[in-house]
Amino acid sequence: MDAPPIRRLGRDFIARHGETVFNAARRLQGDAPHTPLTRAGFAQAEEMGRALRDLLGAKPALTLWASSTGRALQTLAIVAEHLDLDWHDARIDPRLTEIGMGSWGGRYYADVIGEVGPVIDAEGLLRPAPDGEDYPAIARRVSGWLADTAGDAGDRLVIMHGISSRVMRGVMTGAPDGRYGAPVLPGHPQGTVTLIEGGRESVVHLGAGYAPA
Repeated sequence: MDAPPIRRLGRDFIARHGETVFNAARRLQGDAPHTPLTRAGFAQAEEMGRALRDLLGAKPALTLWASSTGRALQTLAIVAEHLDLDWHDARIDPRLTEIGMGSWGGRYYADVIGEVGPVIDAEGLLRPAPDGEDYPAIARRVSGWLADTAGDAGDRLVIMHGISSRVMRGVMTGAPDGRYGAPVLPGHPQGTVTLIEGGRESVVHLGAGYAPA
């Protein structure tokens, strides 16, 4: 589904939430709605907040966005506190959630691998579950969100997830379709913040969590 990148005025800071109890236990998390952050995850969110505070200062003109999952909202709450911004002003959209893992969701990686073989490829991409969401579907939903919010003024911060952010970053930069039929950029560890401006990406803060899925 190669398509020109969706661009708008203003900068986009795309962040991956901090480590969760599922990540620490090596469970397939997917679109699970409420998997809380670990202490490491909170620490990663603190580092994200400090990095953005150093870059943007206090009370920046920044629209806050997050997926509807608890882990994204927890991460955003900590980052917003560092920026002296009100978490309650955040906008939430389920189209920013993680890849849906179907019946694999919540299971241990080791158990699923024992049944079906590797579920993460050499590029760190999760293999779609037979009854889960595929990559073109992720591209369609994040593209819909980008189109619907293209009129956002100024800079914005978006807290989302490993796989869905890789696809959205690919859409935003006009990356070619990969092996799963959608544009996907390389993965980053949990707690990473990237900047996309004018269709180009740079890393603002590299997190210390798992990478890349």
